[in-house]
Amino acid sequence: MPIRLIAGLGNPGAAYQDTRHNAGFWGIEALARQWHLDWHRESRFHGRVARADHPFSSWLLCPETFMNLSGRSVAALANFYRIDVAEILVLHDELDLPPGVARLKQGGGSGGHNGLKDLIAQLGSPDFWRLRIGIGHPGPHQPVANYVLHRPSKEDQAAIDLALERGLSVFPLVMTGQFRPAMNELHKPLSPP
Repeated sequence: MPIRLIAGLGNPGAAYQDTRHNAGFWGIEALARQWHLDWHRESRFHGRVARADHPFSSWLLCPETFMNLSGRSVAALANFYRIDVAEILVLHDELDLPPGVARLKQGGGSGGHNGLKDLIAQLGSPDFWRLRIGIGHPGPHQPVANYVLHRPSKEDQAAIDLALERGLSVFPLVMTGQFRPAMNELHKPLSPP
């Protein structure tokens, strides 16, 4: 089943744009540049949207509801265009993966990620696809909220950018529903430089 909606999760506004929690925005904005797409605000979908007809037919969406209400935006667009949950791909930051790692999967829980929690509630199912972008973890007993709402170090930023690049490189497979080959490619260990 091909992907018809790609959503990148993050928080709107200049104060948040460079924070780890916005890794999903960074990914989808890079994809829009790659595909030469223009964004426009769409109030009925509570976010910025771009329409792709080439190289693949799909909607791109940046919710502007703030992270914890991301599902409201994604569900509004999905319901309007009758897009099935399994035809949705969400790009989001992932605390449980180190910077430099990107993983593709379908379904699962929220892992404490409030954006995913709201998506699952609003869509009524966890069965959307996820491109999980590793941002690392602050460590045991460290406040997670503080960590995700701050900028990564220069080294971590470079690693996250590389993970996004690798994630986007498998999109020709993902967009045509070839998820297993995409996962095999993306999940291969990096060869040493």
